[in-house]
Amino acid sequence: MNILIALIPALGWGIFSLIAGKIKNSHPANELMGLGTGALIIGIITAIIHPTSSNITIFSLSLISGMFCALGQSGQFISMRNIGISKTMPLSTGFQLIGNTLIGAIIFGEWTSSSQYLIGTLALILIIVGVSLTAISKDKSAKLKMRDIILLLFTSIGYWIYSSFPKAITANAQTLFLPQMIGIFIGSIIFLLVSRQTKVLKEKATWLNIFSGFSFGIAAFAYIFSAQLNGVITAFIYSQLCVIISTLGGIFFIGENKTKSELIGLFVKSC
Repeated sequence: MNILIALIPALGWGIFSLIAGKIKNSHPANELMGLGTGALIIGIITAIIHPTSSNITIFSLSLISGMFCALGQSGQFISMRNIGISKTMPLSTGFQLIGNTLIGAIIFGEWTSSSQYLIGTLALILIIVGVSLTAISKDKSAKLKMRDIILLLFTSIGYWIYSSFPKAITANAQTLFLPQMIGIFIGSIIFLLVSRQTKVLKEKATWLNIFSGFSFGIAAFAYIFSAQLNGVITAFIYSQLCVIISTLGGIFFIGENKTKSELIGLFVKSC
């Protein structure tokens, strides 16, 4: 059962990027605002079905972690428009896997034996190799620029904090979920204000992206359970199988191109 719960985020997070990528005239601001709204709706629904009590500390920290998630998601959406879904998701996943694995091992002590450190280190090396191969492209117009990599790496910090949070605090999943979704919504609003793109609130693409928010919200709810049941490293590794769905979906559903070296990179990271 724990493994099944761990796979739900992979499905939801794999699908939501494809929904966003398929919506016409959709830009990062539309996508982030739509996602934040859809996720908030899922959060409210779960709170109505399973009402819980919280305190100001847990609520505030959960809300802040949700805002960090919005930071991570903004980087993904911008990169998806700049370099495509099938290139963004493997890179983003690689950065997240490296960060969350190190956090789980060093901060939460989830690696307890020398064999775990050895295997874990080898796995991280494979991930780095996979990320490097993903960045290679024979098409000069499709080559990654350093700014693309820096953007994804910087915004991935938001994902590191968000993904590790359920393990860092003692509270049930339902208690954490609604304030996290509120945080994502607030983070989306802040993004619009800072980037001066509040006009997207009137655009159809924003509201269509609510459906991607539904997919994201369901995945996020399942992830909190998974992180508490399986630990940060295991939960996150399973959740990032979403890269297979999003990358293959980007190729076959969105119509993006992928070179042989990029596909090898995806395979290496997936293993």
